[in-house]
Amino acid sequence: MKRSAGLLMYRRTSLDLEALLAHPGGPFFRNRDLGAWTLPKGLVEESEKAIAAARREFEEETGFTVPSAELLELGTVRLRSGKIVEAWAVEGDCDTSLVSSNTFELEWPPRSGNIQHFPEVDRAEFFSLAEARKRINPAQSPFIDRLEELLGSPPGDVSSLPS
Repeated sequence: MKRSAGLLMYRRTSLDLEALLAHPGGPFFRNRDLGAWTLPKGLVEESEKAIAAARREFEEETGFTVPSAELLELGTVRLRSGKIVEAWAVEGDCDTSLVSSNTFELEWPPRSGNIQHFPEVDRAEFFSLAEARKRINPAQSPFIDRLEELLGSPPGDVSSLPS
């Protein structure tokens, strides 16, 4: 069974917690938005620990060094494909305009014989947790919920106050 591992970077603002999500590159995701975003993640190699794969994939897909902050376990989810994704959260910040991803090759257009290179991630953005739930692949949304459970209500969030 295939396993992937990833890191969900988050930051605290004066009003909210925000999560960094990556938009997959390539022609299949070009015009997709809601439900298409993901945490930076990738396959765990045979002799590799999942946490090492998560760090490696974050750096390969964003071009950013993993912050030295504590990693918080977010557990696993199973995708529709059957693949298991294991994730950790890490507090940090970055300039999303500087995202630089590794690339993959794809015959495009299909059956054309033309091999093109596409970035694995074409952009990344910080979203409030509410917005991240709308943008992320639905199978990965439990990671957003678990992050919120671990960190509590965001600063300035009055929804949890008694009325």
